Amino acid sequence: MNPRRYLPILDWGSRYNAETLGNDLLAAVIVTIMLIPQSLAYALLAGLPPEVGLYASIAPLVLYALFGTSRTLAVGPVAVASLMTAAAVAPLAAQGTPEYLGAAVALAMISGLMLLAMGVLRLGFLANFISHPVISGFITASGILIAAGQLPQILGVSARGETLPHLLASLWAKLGDTKPAAIVIGVAVIAFLFWSRTRLKPLLIARFNLGARLAGALSRAAPILAVALTILAVKLFGLNLPVVGDIPRGLPVPTLPPFDPVLWSQIAVPALLIALVGYVETISVAQTLAAKRRQRIDPDQELIALGAANVGAAVSGGFPVTGGFARSVVNFDAGAETPAAGAFTAVGMAAATLFLTPLLADLPKATLSATIIVAVLSLVDLGALPRTLRYSRADFAAMLATILVTLVLGVETGISAGVALSLGLHLWRSSRPHVAVVGQVPGTEHFRNIDRHNVVTATDVLSIRIDESLYFPNARFLEDRLLAEIADNPGLRHIVLICNAVNVIDSSALETLEALNARLRDGGVTLHLSEVKGPVMDRLSRSHFLHELSGRVFLTQYDAMVALAPALTAETRAAARVETAKAAR
Repeated sequence: MNPRRYLPILDWGSRYNAETLGNDLLAAVIVTIMLIPQSLAYALLAGLPPEVGLYASIAPLVLYALFGTSRTLAVGPVAVASLMTAAAVAPLAAQGTPEYLGAAVALAMISGLMLLAMGVLRLGFLANFISHPVISGFITASGILIAAGQLPQILGVSARGETLPHLLASLWAKLGDTKPAAIVIGVAVIAFLFWSRTRLKPLLIARFNLGARLAGALSRAAPILAVALTILAVKLFGLNLPVVGDIPRGLPVPTLPPFDPVLWSQIAVPALLIALVGYVETISVAQTLAAKRRQRIDPDQELIALGAANVGAAVSGGFPVTGGFARSVVNFDAGAETPAAGAFTAVGMAAATLFLTPLLADLPKATLSATIIVAVLSLVDLGALPRTLRYSRADFAAMLATILVTLVLGVETGISAGVALSLGLHLWRSSRPHVAVVGQVPGTEHFRNIDRHNVVTATDVLSIRIDESLYFPNARFLEDRLLAEIADNPGLRHIVLICNAVNVIDSSALETLEALNARLRDGGVTLHLSEVKGPVMDRLSRSHFLHELSGRVFLTQYDAMVALAPALTAETRAAARVETAKAAR
């Protein structure tokens, strides 16, 4: 076994040098500045004490540096995983209790173990069964839920709800308790963060003549500046609004999550959903960034790396983590060259838990909520709905249904419905494959769909192309289509099934072909195959089908028509003889 397969650090680590170290350290400083307020905010989003977000940003980053194949992916707490954590744990225990924290830690452990098992068994392909429209719809709905869920903190009231209707109803009932100071802080921070995203970097370059890289780094430190200024405002003016409160100082003590079979069985399905959604988000971010530098990502190894990161989060008292898009883009733009940047970020986060936590007691929760709102609004892409509708009504229906179910019935139900819709759409499409009756393009050896091209056909030969592998969901569809063609064309004597798009014929489809061959033969119609791929032909050769086939297997469709409808191909053959004679002169 090649150790570099499971420990990519042995590959990039052997080429590590001083220049790479400098670039990774700079990127780590920038990402650490960004990650401190995000970690606190996402812990509160998950219903956990703020220090748990810091804990989840130390060990996972080190473990990903050991096992990950992406040079720039930044793992840690993210908005969607935090929301899913809260949705999974809230029905089991009250927030603020040891049971709630224990369930969240166990959720990270189970998700990590599932991802590790999938990676070892090379099951990364399973994530492909969640379609992009469904993932896009789920993330959009989650972004709306997350942003709406921060409104109570912006208003300074206590209101909760697992779904959008419940949350809005709860918020409406508490409007009379709003705190003006929280509103001022929250709105001001939101405005400042949006302004800093687009205006601060050009301003620093133009007014202070800073380099683009340094100006970009300073603009990304805007959340830290917002944290510092709002803490200072609370201290100076004695503002009456909810604050984070005392945060324990020190590194997390390694421990194991509670092993309660009943608890684990209750959170197994949410853990699997978090693992799948987290992996899809992680691998898409990793591959996008890797393509910009012409680097390679190993999807199965990413399962192992993300699984190890979640196990590390659980052992250090954290909650589920995954690769964050915005954080990874910042890491990429800051010049990170290897996963060591993540390990250096972990050192920075460890330093924050040791030295900075006493300074955060007066941090307004409205500031953290504003940070979350600004971060997650980039996830909301309602414009994808009309774009998808123009391209595919079925995908639009799946996306819209996922959004509505997530908003109305909750996160877990939404992603479960999305997965079911993805699988349902796949089965529906494969059960109704595209089937085309083809004819010959005059004067050529090419055959095209009779509904799209000017072609010629023989009245007693039906050439039909199936653009899908044949297996149990679509075998009956093909049989019904062929029998319908025979009923509509009494003069048919031959049917040629063109198999150039058929990669697999399973046992159910083979039985259907055998039965179809017998029925056609009894009706005086001969069944032929053409352009059968080698692997498919090898499997058919191990069955009795080829021996019982009433017709022949042709190498090309043109060969089939030469044998079955010579008059149709006579013009093409005559032209070919003329060309051969010219070449011989």
